[in-house]
Amino acid sequence: MQLPMQDYLAELHSRFSSLHEGEVASYIPELAKANPDWFGISVVTVDGYAYTVGDSDQRFTMQSISKPFVYAAALADRGKEAVLRKVGVEPSGDAFNSISLHHQTGAPLNPMINAGAIATTSLVAGDGAEAQWRRIEETMAALIGHGIEVDEAVYRSESETGFRNRAIAWMLKNFGIVEGDPMSSLENYFRQCSILVSCRDLALMAATLANCGVHPVTGKRALPDECVEPVLSVMATCGMYDYAGSWLYEVGMPAKSGVGGGIIAVLPGQCGIGVFSPRLDAKGNSSRGIAVCRQLSQDLGLHVFARAAPPQLVVRSVYTAAESPSRRLPSREKAGYLAENAHRIKFLSLQGMLAMDGAEYVVRQMQRLSVEADSFILDMHQVTGLSDSGARMLHQARVNLHSDGIAVVLSRVRGRGHVEDPLRRALPRGDRGFLNFEDNDVAAEWCENRLFEEGMADPREVSLLADFPLFRRVPAELVEATAKLATLQRFAPNQAILASGQAGDGSIYFIKSGTVSVLVPVQDSAHQRITSMGAGMSFGEMMILGPAARSASVYADGEVVCWVLMAQDFDRLSEGFPLLKITVLENLAHDLAERLQQNNRLITVLAS
Repeated sequence: MQLPMQDYLAELHSRFSSLHEGEVASYIPELAKANPDWFGISVVTVDGYAYTVGDSDQRFTMQSISKPFVYAAALADRGKEAVLRKVGVEPSGDAFNSISLHHQTGAPLNPMINAGAIATTSLVAGDGAEAQWRRIEETMAALIGHGIEVDEAVYRSESETGFRNRAIAWMLKNFGIVEGDPMSSLENYFRQCSILVSCRDLALMAATLANCGVHPVTGKRALPDECVEPVLSVMATCGMYDYAGSWLYEVGMPAKSGVGGGIIAVLPGQCGIGVFSPRLDAKGNSSRGIAVCRQLSQDLGLHVFARAAPPQLVVRSVYTAAESPSRRLPSREKAGYLAENAHRIKFLSLQGMLAMDGAEYVVRQMQRLSVEADSFILDMHQVTGLSDSGARMLHQARVNLHSDGIAVVLSRVRGRGHVEDPLRRALPRGDRGFLNFEDNDVAAEWCENRLFEEGMADPREVSLLADFPLFRRVPAELVEATAKLATLQRFAPNQAILASGQAGDGSIYFIKSGTVSVLVPVQDSAHQRITSMGAGMSFGEMMILGPAARSASVYADGEVVCWVLMAQDFDRLSEGFPLLKITVLENLAHDLAERLQQNNRLITVLAS
């Protein structure tokens, strides 16, 4: 199944491929060789699922995107207080290569500008520059999830032309911010900027930050938990240089850009985003990267100050029709078939606000379960809202699953405009949308019918009374004698066969053909259907135990033909043949026990 999120990113990539604003960085000669049309987008969730489009595996150098991760290593090695004495956390509002130092202490204003990054590189643990570089390599490899490689040509180009950075490094030495040889720290800084990554790598690194420092694929801790929050804070306020304020206002995620054309963005607890396109705007940020992240934030509702509950919480429970079948009473053959196949009907009980990120999570759960699914029932009863983007994603998932032969239906939506209206707006012309059922029971019955159509014929008519479960193991001659006492009756569509509360007339009904619905009264004179029955099923059997008021109403769904047996006639026959009543009562007890077990399973599922 093609996931709707993948389709969405492909559409986003196609839309912004025509954006040709900006120029490839040229102040470092090797960077000028990049193809300006390279363009990749990757989104990785905190549970490790990666969506990628375009040139997502094209490698390029990290440049300034390395800064927050080396800053994290310095925090882990030296501690927050020690690092703060050397590097501040205040936004500079200046370009990335500005000489922004505190006027009294000489400390760089933050670790995201070059001055601060050179200082944090010098703070990484290690006895000498080589040991510090091994520590940086180790950190980056853990964050990416595989070994790293430095683009030696870019490194040499940066080192040979980095005169301004050399001046900054000597100033840091002058103020005592960098200890030892500042040129050694500077060379490590040039190397970290020259580490080769792909757009997918960037998204994985961002997702590691989103996942509190644990790599979402390897499951290994790459950064101490206590380092993640300060890193994300500095990324949010300083990560986009003199565009940081506008970025936080418009996009609303901690982020970092690099002049190689990459941008990472982090949605804590949810996902990491990587975008790569070498054309840069006047502030040194990828033009396409800015546009893509702005659109992602708008469409997916990713702004951190607008966050609701994590998307995983929209799925309240997942269970199957094996645990919660419909309340109809199937024939013995159908019951056996359902016992083997009902697990292929999957319920997803949803809750809360269903925005695009929540819908994406729901769709991925359906994809995971689709290997052995025939149908999905999305119970929307506790959904408090549905965004238009979320509705579009659910609709696309329905279409994609339908092409794989899997049905997706909704339950408990009617009359709830906050869910119905977005679903209606998501439909293209000519699409009639989701099948929508009043409750889970009717939805489950529809899905069970799909299974029956696939695997077994639905008996339209029963020819013998012996075929009914009530007469299992009853000798044939006694069943034949009973059948002679029964009369054949026909009922029109919607005709009331029994009425709740009426005095028992002693009639027992065996359905020869057609289906009936059994309803119980609820508040305001309304009725709730509790089951349906078809050919081969019976109702009114409790009259065998003695006369009593009817506990439910029974209506013919269409034309129905029944054998009707009077309980008093059955009793008179049983006086001469006690085995008849004993066996029928055993069958009745067995049937009631099965119904009780089914109801207990349903209560367990609903209470979970």
